[in-house]
Amino acid sequence: MFVRMLYHALFRRKRKLCLIAVTMALGVSLSTAMLNVMMDVESKLNRELKVYGANLNVVPRETLLLENLYGIGEGKGIEDRYIAESELPRLKTIFWAFNIVDFAPYLPMVASVSGYSQPVRVVGTWFGKRLDLPTGYTVHTGISGLKSWWSLMGGWPSDDAAPTGQTEAMVGQRLAEKLKIDVGGRIEVVTDNRRREWLIVKGVFHSGGAEDEEIYVPLRWVQEVSGRQGLVQRVDVSALTTPENDLARRAATNPESLTRKEWDAWYCTAYISSIAYQIEEVLTQVRAKPVLQVSESEGGLLLKVKLLMLLLTAMSLVSSALGISSQVSMNVMERNKEIGLMKAVGATDADVILLVLLEVVLTALAGAAVGYGVGLGFAQWVGYVVFGLGIAVQPVVIPIVLLLSVIVALAGSLPALRALLSLQPVEVLYER
Repeated sequence: MFVRMLYHALFRRKRKLCLIAVTMALGVSLSTAMLNVMMDVESKLNRELKVYGANLNVVPRETLLLENLYGIGEGKGIEDRYIAESELPRLKTIFWAFNIVDFAPYLPMVASVSGYSQPVRVVGTWFGKRLDLPTGYTVHTGISGLKSWWSLMGGWPSDDAAPTGQTEAMVGQRLAEKLKIDVGGRIEVVTDNRRREWLIVKGVFHSGGAEDEEIYVPLRWVQEVSGRQGLVQRVDVSALTTPENDLARRAATNPESLTRKEWDAWYCTAYISSIAYQIEEVLTQVRAKPVLQVSESEGGLLLKVKLLMLLLTAMSLVSSALGISSQVSMNVMERNKEIGLMKAVGATDADVILLVLLEVVLTALAGAAVGYGVGLGFAQWVGYVVFGLGIAVQPVVIPIVLLLSVIVALAGSLPALRALLSLQPVEVLYER
C-alpha cells in the first residue's frame, strides 16, 4: 500500500516534482564542476605558474656555507666551487622525478666586448639540451622551457658545438641597446686570458631583471674558454609541488626530528622540502635551496583557489536547499487535505514524513544524476577556457555528490516537515 501511495505521489505531481529536480540539478551541476576542477587544479595551476621560473636553486654545499656563515658572495673566492655536469641527469631519477619539469645549469664568466668599456657577464647554460637518462628515457630541458616567459626576438641558440666564430648567443635587451646590435649581428668577446672569440646573436631577450645586461651562450663554450670543462656553478630547477604544511616545515628544519611514519609521509609527498632533500641525495655535496617567494606564493594561491571553489560549491548547495524548501512547503500546503485524510484513517506522523521525504529524496537524486552529467561538461569547459586542458574526471566526486544531494534534500524539507507535524486532520477536513 505504501509503495502504491509513493508511486502515485511521484507520477501525479510531475510538474512540481520536476521543479525540485531542476533546482537540485542546477546546484549539483555547479558543485560537480567545482569539485572536479578543485581536485585537478593543483597540477594545472602548478604548470601555469612554472612558466614564471624556478622554485629551487642547487648550489655547491661549500658555497652556501660561506654565504650563510661569513657573508662571502660571488666574486670573493667562492666561484671555484662547482657541480659536476655529468651528475645532472640524476635529477630525473629521484622519487619525484616526474615532478621535475625543467632544469638548467649556469656557468658565468666575466669578459670584455670590443667597443664597450664595461665588463660583461657571459653565462653558459643549456637552451634545449637532450639528456639520455640512466633509466633509459630521454628528456629535453634548458632555459627555453625554464624561462619561457622571457620576451624573445629571434630564436634560441643551439647547444651543439659550433666551429670557431660561429657560436650562437642570446643578448639581453639593455645590453643589446648599448652595443647597438640586433639579431644576426656579431660580437667580439675578449676573455681574461686574452682569448678573442666571435659570437653570432641568435636572439635578443627581455626578462625585466639583471639578465638584460648579460650574454647567454652554450654551456660548453664557457667551459672550454674558461678551462672549466664538465663543471657548472649552479642549477635552477622547476618542480611541481604540494603546498607546505606543519609536517613539511618541521622536516625542512630537521628531518631527523620526524618519526618513521611522519618521515615516510613527508618523503612520499611532493613538498618543496622533500624534493630538495631528494636532490641533495643524488648530487654530490650540493644544497638545494627552495625559492621561498615562489614556492610559498604558489601554495598560498592554490589554497585560495581551492577555498574559492569550496565557497562556490557551498553557496550553490545552500541555494538548492532554499529552492527545495519553498517547493516542498508549497507541495505540503496544497496536499493538506490529503495528508489530513491519511492521518484520519490511521497513518502516523512517521508514515507521512517518510512518504514526503522519499518523494523529495528520490526526485532530488534524479535531478542530481542529470546535474552530475551537466557538471562534468561544465568542468571541461572551465578547464579548456582557463588552462587550455581538459579536467580529469574524479570518480570520488560521485559518492560526494550523492551524499550532498540527500543532505540538501533533507535540509530543504525540514520547514515543511515542521508544518506537517502540526497539521491536525479535524482542522483541514472540516468545512464550514
